[in-house]
Amino acid sequence: MSIQKTSLYEEHLSLNAKMAPFAGFDMPLQYTSVKEEVLAVRKNAGVFDVSHMGEFLVTGPEAIAFVDYIVTNDFQNAEMKKAVYSPLCRENGTVIDDLIAYKLTEDRVLICVNASNIEKDWNWISTQASAFKCNIENQSSDYSLLAIQGPESEKIIRNLGILTIADFPYYSITETNFQGQKLIIARTGYTGEDGFEIFTSHTFAKQLWKQFLDSGVKPCGLAARDVLRLEVCYPLYGHELTDEVTPLDSGLAWTVKMTKNKFIGKDALAIYKPRYQLVKLSLEKGIPREGYSVLDINNNTIGKVTSGTMSVCTGKGIAMALIEKDKIPTDKKYLINIRNTNYEANFHAKAFITGGHK
Repeated sequence: MSIQKTSLYEEHLSLNAKMAPFAGFDMPLQYTSVKEEVLAVRKNAGVFDVSHMGEFLVTGPEAIAFVDYIVTNDFQNAEMKKAVYSPLCRENGTVIDDLIAYKLTEDRVLICVNASNIEKDWNWISTQASAFKCNIENQSSDYSLLAIQGPESEKIIRNLGILTIADFPYYSITETNFQGQKLIIARTGYTGEDGFEIFTSHTFAKQLWKQFLDSGVKPCGLAARDVLRLEVCYPLYGHELTDEVTPLDSGLAWTVKMTKNKFIGKDALAIYKPRYQLVKLSLEKGIPREGYSVLDINNNTIGKVTSGTMSVCTGKGIAMALIEKDKIPTDKKYLINIRNTNYEANFHAKAFITGGHK
């Protein structure tokens, strides 16, 4: 299977981006340095090409009811024009993917899924709809998606005239016309900062990209995006979330609304006893990486790192790790094994960085 390119591929090359395969696409890892790109997002504004993400459109009189049925979170009762983050689970409660569902109208829902899971998600979702009056289209190849993130992002898109409505809260969505083009704008993102994700045509994405760069927005790659999401402890499918765990194992119990009448996986999750607990750990010395063993103070292996990196903003090695539930240390003392040496790790009850989203 040949590797795919986003509509902005040539733009990335012109900026001398370091490119690498990701989820079947040739994607920009970084343009200058990861540190510069992370700090741009934390302090000003950065823009990411995330056109590799997948989009499904659900339409029909029972579109909202159907999406509410396939996700664990409460989509039915969300206000119109709101976005809802949720796991997508099997009947046994294990996680297929995590996604964001956008309530466009009473009979139109946009679902954005992870690039690596587009085919898997489509196969699952499209076979669940027979009992509902709705139609599902895989529009993943129809959209380019830009994410402008950072404390200056709202000011920038308002100055450009992209966003004109006065009241636009966090996790909202709006449809608009800009320079003769239809845009879908969501106040969402994967960095912990305020920001916007803009769904547009492949052709117009190039113009929008240029307008952002001309406005002083820094182009940012997937390496910075991963550091940013880990600093605020956002889970990533294939790391904190996998086919083997449930949302109750991965710090996402808040997304499982057992008060809902019915959703896929409800019966299994109602009686499920979590096997793991997701913990946040940092190191004064050393960089934790995915797969490294986590131990208790007696050197017993109790879990493994699911994501790890060097934090730009704290200057420390940071990690999220899945720990076996029955081996959680009551003293909250952890060790991480790096190349046969055990390093003391600091336990964090909250995220390493408090993002600035509204």
